[in-house]
Amino acid sequence: MSARKAAEAALQASEQRFRGLADNIDQLAWIADHQWEITWYNQRWHDFTGTTLDEVRGWGWQAVHHPDHVDRVVTSVRRSHASGEPWEDTFPLRRHDGEYRWFLSRAQPVRDANGDVTSWFGTNTDVTDQLAREAQVRLLMREVNHRSKNMLAVVHAVARQTLAISPEDFVARFDQRILALAAAHDLLVDSDWRGVDLGALIRSQLAHFGDMIGARIVLSGPPVRLTSAAGQMIGMAMHELATNAGKYGALRDTQGRVGIGWQASADGLAIEWIERDGPPVEAPARAGFGSRVIG
Repeated sequence: MSARKAAEAALQASEQRFRGLADNIDQLAWIADHQWEITWYNQRWHDFTGTTLDEVRGWGWQAVHHPDHVDRVVTSVRRSHASGEPWEDTFPLRRHDGEYRWFLSRAQPVRDANGDVTSWFGTNTDVTDQLAREAQVRLLMREVNHRSKNMLAVVHAVARQTLAISPEDFVARFDQRILALAAAHDLLVDSDWRGVDLGALIRSQLAHFGDMIGARIVLSGPPVRLTSAAGQMIGMAMHELATNAGKYGALRDTQGRVGIGWQASADGLAIEWIERDGPPVEAPARAGFGSRVIG
């Protein structure tokens, strides 16, 4: 075999290895000449776009670009072609079924011994799912920031009101109210902040009376889904009512009973807290934190 034929055979074998590799990578891949006219695509490109080489040869690749982005992409390609610098852009490409998916696209210039660009080798990597995840993370971060500010505002208000009304036992009362907020917060987190069941919320605020629920404490009402904001406020109200019932009302002794009922209608939500058979209750000398929450 002559040296020329041997070189041609080696080149052919090398091209076959390259095409085999290029057809099995996850990316869409292509080669363009020095004028950026594409001369070859890997099989994944054809499978994704449903096009033939004749349909998208040269600058025919624009046919599978989204009309809202194609002019921008052409401009960035021409800029890179003129400068000889590597190219990178992100844009949607149309799949064979008509759906557009986003791709991170890159191309590297191939240079000869003199440094002149002889061709370009490019890839398109599907980043649709990655971009969706990043958008979801940004949304979640904004939501966390919003909810954190709201929660801090609630904590701040609870602290100020507790200190103003009962400075003598501030630490104990503030701690109890924060735990009540935390219980409501746990329910909201468990539901991905899609709301909270009213019955579950009330039970969480009566957890320290757990052995009485169903006996001396009776809950009745249909399934009601509260918004996160309503859940926090109603949770605090239930906590204050339960605390007062334990300190001054029906749950202070062994005979009293509490009935908690609710009903939803077109006019809104009505909740009743009724205490029976407890010790006599005296009107407080001043309005406490619970009165402000409930009122």
